[in-house]
This record gives sequence, C-alpha cells and structure tokens, in this order.
Amino acid sequence: MRVDLISREYPPEVYGGAGVHVAELVRALRLDIDVVVRAFGLPRDEANVYSYLVPPQLTGANPSIATLGVDLQIAQDVAGADLVHSHTWYANAAGRLAQLLHGIPHIVTAHSLEPLRPWKAEQLGGGYRVSSWIERDAFTSADAVIAVSHGMRKDILRSYPTLDEQRVSVVHNGIDLERWKPVHDAELVRSLGIDPDRPSVVFVGRITRQKGLPYLLSAAAQLPKDVQLVLCAGAPDTPEILNEVRTGVAALQAERTGVVWIERLLDQHELSAVLTAATTFVCPSVYEPLGIVNLEAMACGAPVVGTATGGIPEVVDDGVTGRLVPIEQADDGTGTPVNPQKFVDDLARTLTEVLSDPETARRMGAAGRVRAEKDFGWDQISKRTQEIYRSVLG
Repeated sequence: MRVDLISREYPPEVYGGAGVHVAELVRALRLDIDVVVRAFGLPRDEANVYSYLVPPQLTGANPSIATLGVDLQIAQDVAGADLVHSHTWYANAAGRLAQLLHGIPHIVTAHSLEPLRPWKAEQLGGGYRVSSWIERDAFTSADAVIAVSHGMRKDILRSYPTLDEQRVSVVHNGIDLERWKPVHDAELVRSLGIDPDRPSVVFVGRITRQKGLPYLLSAAAQLPKDVQLVLCAGAPDTPEILNEVRTGVAALQAERTGVVWIERLLDQHELSAVLTAATTFVCPSVYEPLGIVNLEAMACGAPVVGTATGGIPEVVDDGVTGRLVPIEQADDGTGTPVNPQKFVDDLARTLTEVLSDPETARRMGAAGRVRAEKDFGWDQISKRTQEIYRSVLG
C-alpha cells in the first residue's frame, strides 16, 4: 500500500499542531507501510518527501489562490498512489483533485474547520470564501473523515450536515513520549528570562483569535503579583491581533514584573525545559479541536488549565491532570464567550487556585504524564489510521 500524505506543514517548516501531527503520524506509519509526503515549502532532504512552492505567477495572489497553485502541482504528482490523505484546507484541494484525477480514495483529517474560524476573513479577505469552499467540497466527497476528538466529530457533522456520519471516525492526536518528557534545566530557563524559583503560568501557541490570548492577558492582571506569565507566542494571523497582544502585554508589564514574551520559535529541548519548570500550563482557547500542545505540557509533567471547549475535555481530566474553565459561547461560529468578563474571571480564579497549591499542581502534572503515556501514544494512532485506510480500499 502506498499512501500519499499531503500537508502544508512538514519539518522543518512546522508552526502549529497540524504540522506536529503530520510529522509524528508519518514516522509511525512508515514502520508498516509506504508513505510519500507531499508538502508545501522549500526542498527537504528526507527520502520520499517532495516539496512544492507557489508558482511564480501567483506569488502576489490572495493566499487561497496561491494555495490552489500548489495543490494543482501536488494533485498531478500523486499518480501511482493507492490512496491520498490530506491535512487542513491548504492540502484538501490537492487531495480532492487527486481523488478525481486518479480515481483513488481520499481521506481527510480535520484539525480545524473553516465555518468555526470566521475570523480568518481578517487574514484572507475574500479568500476565506475560497478556503471554505475547498474544505466543504473535500469533506463532503471524502471516502473517510478523521476527527482528532469527539468534540471535533460533533463540529464536523454540525458544519456539514449532509456528510454521512458513518464516514467520520475519531483518532486522537498523539505525543512522542521519548522526545517530550521532563527536562530540568534551570540555567536554560533563566537564559530565556524566566525565574525558575518563581511560580509561573506558561502559554504556548500562535497569535490567533482561536487561542484566546487576549482573555489570558486580562486574566493575568488578577493573578498574585509573584506569579510570572510566560508567553511562547508568535506567528500572528494579522497585524491587528498582533497589535492587540502587544498592547495587552505592555499594559501588564507596566503593572507587574515577570511578564516574559518569547516571540521566536523555541526548539523542542528549550520548550520542554520551560514546560517542566511551569507551575501550570494554560490553554485559554475559544476553539480547539484537541490541542496537541496540551499533550506536550502533560508529557513534560505540567498540569493543564484549559477551556472546557472542543476536544480539551478529552485531554484534561478535570481535577486529576489539571482544571477545566467553564465557558458559555456564542453559536455564531466565533466561539466568543457570551460573557467575556465572566470567562476572564473564571480563568483567573482557576489559575490562582492551582498556583496556590503547588503540591497538588505537581500531583496533577505527574498524573498528566501517566495519562499521556496510557492514551496518546503514536503506535495506537498509527494502527487505527491504517484500519481506516484498509476500510476504504476494500
């Protein structure tokens, strides 16, 4: 069996959870089957990995149209594969076109959904309508759809009601437990501007509406003064959200010490050390299909305080591996809290409770590591994915 797996992100060009997922899935699948990777970006040295750039004529085009230019090239090259597996809307058009062109099954893994990210219109303009069209056609015509959580499966069926629910399966995200593990390195943490002797709340994520960073900045103003806020945050979607975060960070830094913003992408060892030193990790997302970063934090022994939305409750065992923050959300697709101040206050209160009991926080962190080992290993995820491959091949 030859599977052509298509992704916008693939090492070394990885900036989000979908890219991490694809890299780890490929590594696990290759223990059993032939996998060819077709990814956006500059040439890679890895065998059976092919890279594609935007055609010169489209380098100045709307990002959605430039994406289609890459997808057309990939679809042509998929010839000879037994099936094609695409990840995110960026790759969905290539998978759908390959399905039509070569007469092979197309499997989609859903890492997010365009109807539930209407703020993307800020970034793509009219291209958001194009990305939504690409995703809708790919999902409704796919031979199988993989959701990374049960929460995501519900969102898929709600967003695309004509989709046969029998074709939608759940295969959770996973974590490489050999690579992600506690790293105790106080000097490294200090070199990043963090005091390992002070309690800390750590956030890791892209600067995008769905990650809820402005809500965290508001909540941080209510935390005890000795608490550090460590933001490993970059890759802003738009100048507007970047400016909003800059303003919020500056206001916090004017009021308190220990507000550390690391904008560069930390390598895996550095990030593991930061997570290991954290009193708690925080995931204030208003939209999160699963949140692979939560698994990374758990694998490093950090308790997770996360919003009770999307797939987060499937990762965070409330009161055992961390805490869940309740949220009532608008049903317009934005995920906006119905009462933003209540969400901010609840987030601040929950964080303060965890920070005030470091012994319980340590126990929750240790329990998180055990849960990651038990339920989220890539060997099990590869096995389940291959079962879905075989089901569509007959």
